[in-house]
Amino acid sequence: MDFEDYRKHDAVGLAGLVSKGEVTPPELLEAAVARMAQVDPQINAVTLDLTEMGRKTADRHIWGGPLAGVPFLLKDLGAQLAGTPTTSGSAVFRDQLAPADSAITTAYKEAGLVIFGKTNTPEFGLMPVTESTLLGPCRNPWDITRTPGGSSGGAAAAVAAGIVPAAHASDGGGSIRTPASACGLFGMKPSRGRVSFAPTGEGWGGASIQHAVTRSVRDSAVLLDIVCTPQPGDPYFIAKPDQPFFSEVDRDPGKLSIGYTTAALASPGLDPECVAAVLDAARLCEGLGHSVEEVVIPGDLAAMQQGAGDVIGASIAATLDFEGERRGRPVGEGDVELLTWLMYQRGKQVSGSTYVRGLAAIHAYGRAVAGLFERYDVVLMSTLGSPAIPVGHLTEDVREYTQRLFAFMPNTQAFNNTGQPAMSVPLAWSQGGLPIGLQFVGRMGAEAGLFRLAGQLEKARPWFDRVAGL
Repeated sequence: MDFEDYRKHDAVGLAGLVSKGEVTPPELLEAAVARMAQVDPQINAVTLDLTEMGRKTADRHIWGGPLAGVPFLLKDLGAQLAGTPTTSGSAVFRDQLAPADSAITTAYKEAGLVIFGKTNTPEFGLMPVTESTLLGPCRNPWDITRTPGGSSGGAAAAVAAGIVPAAHASDGGGSIRTPASACGLFGMKPSRGRVSFAPTGEGWGGASIQHAVTRSVRDSAVLLDIVCTPQPGDPYFIAKPDQPFFSEVDRDPGKLSIGYTTAALASPGLDPECVAAVLDAARLCEGLGHSVEEVVIPGDLAAMQQGAGDVIGASIAATLDFEGERRGRPVGEGDVELLTWLMYQRGKQVSGSTYVRGLAAIHAYGRAVAGLFERYDVVLMSTLGSPAIPVGHLTEDVREYTQRLFAFMPNTQAFNNTGQPAMSVPLAWSQGGLPIGLQFVGRMGAEAGLFRLAGQLEKARPWFDRVAGL
């Protein structure tokens, strides 16, 4: 199978070809590997090549599962694959091999996915760009001078470049939606508790969640069906839905009440092209029969951000202290990047009382925002503050780091901390040819409704055929 044939299909489509005997899993894998060899030297999306492992999997004679034979990549953070390292973008973990698969990895394998590599991520997923010292900068296939976003930047770059139709991703402050927006993909962050972190308990006080970045809506839906089974002992969980998410994509969403805002929640304002994209998307939704009106997002954002920073800092401190105990010497300043070290130092100062008060501020913010959803089914806003920023822009001046951080990602972290599902939909493009994602946020546990809306938007303004040429 050549690339032009390969790129015509999403994961569901490729699996359909396998089930009908029109193509074999080894042929699909070789198409993915060939595309990786062609484009990855330019974008640095795949940082652990597991092609030989993938070939052994693809050569199996018995296949089953909804995505049997489809090539797939894991993010190098969060998901463990037995016998391979999960570096989290850090030299601290580059030599540690996983003793067993995570629950999500097992689910992917049982679905028939062929895992053949791991994707680039910033150290511990702390930045919305993908430029770690260990793994090197990842670049956006639409413009290699620009970032693909982060922390699932490698996953998004690989999908946008056509290496795979979908890839594993995770999101603790926007890390699915940010790269989806920057790379012109569909990115759903599920509700808190929808996807298990087993065998670990939670990430960043429940703010983190795993799922995927995809080119099609239906791929995202079927991948969520694959991984949304709660595991014994999960600290948060939502029961598996009665109807598969896959079945929701083609259903009529009905007339929705949609609130929209052109605000940047955590910065002074949006890039004008993002403002225009929000207004255009609001008109599109109105034209599709939905009720649309402007809203203001309630809640004490500053208090939530302070609490979230304390939770993240304490989590980083716990991770590095535990690793220091395991290796018999503390992790030092020279072992990690500057941002990680600063977060570690902050986390060391977080008392138990401060941690609990931080969670209280996060929960108070969630309750305030939930009040808005008593009136509205969905809230629409720009995913990012601007189209993709240049590689190196975020970290070139440490004095401007925080300002530049929230100028780029003002609107995503809020909904990690409310726990609500939120999706970035690639409905707009800048005059310079860069994607602009629109974020749609739903009520807690309402992924089905978001998939219905996403399916309607995908039909109204198709984006699947957009694949970066490179």
